[in-house]
Amino acid sequence: MSDKNTTHFGYKEVDTQAKASMVAEVFHSVASRYDLMNDLMSAGIHRVWKRFTIELSGVRRGNAVLDIAGGTGDLAARFAEIVGPTGRVVLADINDSMLKVGRDKLLDNGLLGNLEFVQADAQSLPFPDDSFDCVTIAFGLRNVTDKDAALRSMLRVLKPGGRLLVLEFSKPANPLLSKAYDTYSFKVLPLMGRLVANDAESYQYLAESIRMHPDQETLKEMMEDAGFSRCEFHNMTGGVVALHKGVKA
Repeated sequence: MSDKNTTHFGYKEVDTQAKASMVAEVFHSVASRYDLMNDLMSAGIHRVWKRFTIELSGVRRGNAVLDIAGGTGDLAARFAEIVGPTGRVVLADINDSMLKVGRDKLLDNGLLGNLEFVQADAQSLPFPDDSFDCVTIAFGLRNVTDKDAALRSMLRVLKPGGRLLVLEFSKPANPLLSKAYDTYSFKVLPLMGRLVANDAESYQYLAESIRMHPDQETLKEMMEDAGFSRCEFHNMTGGVVALHKGVKA
């Protein structure tokens, strides 16, 4: 068990202060091939998971949306279309390489009118209280050093009645699926990372970070402890991925 001076970086125990820069190196390394690897790793299913997230968000025209760890902008692009010219979408990422890839991609698609890009740490978001109707974080929470602080920060920037949606890899319920998933994660992913992105080590970390992330019930309790109400989760692909939702009272 980590004390407050150490934390997990995958399966390794590292100094808490060092984790952010170590995670940053992973995402600097994978940024240019991030979209391609997402499609290959999930056989394109990540698009279905993200579509369900958008449907559950309840976002509508004129809303303000914050997409944390927004990476290459899949969610932000769709939210920008939904909220329209009177709305606001902020794509935030702690990693400047990911932010640049996302900005370039959305610029190429002509989608910068109501979009802002902010380099920000989820643990201390640089926005006023009660700023957003919806906050999303997709496949990013497991990389945050202090998840409790991040959840409290997300609650603070949400407007009363606003929703948080956390899309993240989780724990499959079926033992056979769990075993197959382990084999895939620790054998296939690093190999794919080496062949496609010339970086097996980063994808080994990503597989390990998934295993160290809280399971569905634990994350739900963490959201409740942070102050969210009406917390629930939806398993997808047999629990390989879960979408958690919480509301600011």
